[in-house]
Amino acid sequence: MNIRSLLLGSVGAMIAVSDARADAIVVAEPEVAEYIKICDVYGSGYFYIPGTETCLRTGGYVRYDIGLGDVGSYDHARTSAVGAGEDQGTWQNNTRFTFQTWTGQETELGTLKTYTETRMNFGNHNPSGPDNPHDHAFNGGITLTYAWIQLGGLRVGKDWSAFDMFIGCAGDVFDQMLVPYGAFDTNVVQYYFDAGNGFSAVISLEEGSGAVGTIDGYVPHVVGGVKNTQHWGAITGVVAYDSNYDSVASKVRVDVNVTHELSLFGMFGYGSNGKLNDDSTNASDAHGRGFYKHWGGNWAFWAGAKYKYNETTSFNVQLSGDQLKNYGFATNVAYTVVPGFTITAEVDFDHYGDFPLAMVDPSNVNWTNADKKNSVGGILRFERSF
Repeated sequence: MNIRSLLLGSVGAMIAVSDARADAIVVAEPEVAEYIKICDVYGSGYFYIPGTETCLRTGGYVRYDIGLGDVGSYDHARTSAVGAGEDQGTWQNNTRFTFQTWTGQETELGTLKTYTETRMNFGNHNPSGPDNPHDHAFNGGITLTYAWIQLGGLRVGKDWSAFDMFIGCAGDVFDQMLVPYGAFDTNVVQYYFDAGNGFSAVISLEEGSGAVGTIDGYVPHVVGGVKNTQHWGAITGVVAYDSNYDSVASKVRVDVNVTHELSLFGMFGYGSNGKLNDDSTNASDAHGRGFYKHWGGNWAFWAGAKYKYNETTSFNVQLSGDQLKNYGFATNVAYTVVPGFTITAEVDFDHYGDFPLAMVDPSNVNWTNADKKNSVGGILRFERSF
């Protein structure tokens, strides 16, 4: 009986202690979940950053390119055979991941926006030169393509030059630079004006980039442009002043919407040499033409067309040329397999009128590393955008 009483007493004590501990535990009230709110003010894909009035959108793409062809065309990958050590061509391969962000917020001074784009590459699409005679596959590092802030019409930060962004690129082909048409990477201080009736304008102060393009004093490069957009298309003009060389370049572009399926464009460029020729023997000048007038001679042209065969298939073509008899032709067909995934095949042809200059006198560095006067290349691109 004593043992039984002892056991019962122990069990009772344990239950009493457990009840006391249970009474002491305080369970916190669950916090109210803060769900993401959709923001449709700036288009699809935006949502409010929790706790703020800022709308955010993220996106990007994953791309794989495979190309082949002559040096000077879209493909210019070279390698040395491991066995014989002979120089030979190889596939040009490149994989890219791009991450993009957009933000928007309404303020008393206008819409506050930002845009960023960061690119990462792996492949053998790398420039050849005396220190890198062949292209090897490796991680290309991280490239900051865009990173700007805009309040109302004022934009500051990293962008592509208004000389190209405002007037538009030379068509929807991959190799738009068979005949170069302008400059790209630069820090900017810009102001955009939109009248609301189709008329818009821009003034841009730019730093430039590269060994020759970056400003070498306190005077910036200056770009100005005007545009009139209507239901039939648009007409645009831009003028750029290169402060390093006291040279001026300009472009005029006309876009025409012929039908719902067919659209055309034509662009003409003209530039003065200014003091560009003063440094023509500088091998660090990849073009010998300053930051804006990259084409050969005073004038150049670019023309093209886009035809939408149906909702999934489109055709693009571009023809270009300049005063020094450099000519390019590019055409592609793009097929959307499923929404967000597109496969595009392109063929390029280029003819270099001033080609012998780079071969006879290496100090006259040309804007192409072509090893013959005419070259043909092709590329197959797989791209998943999101």
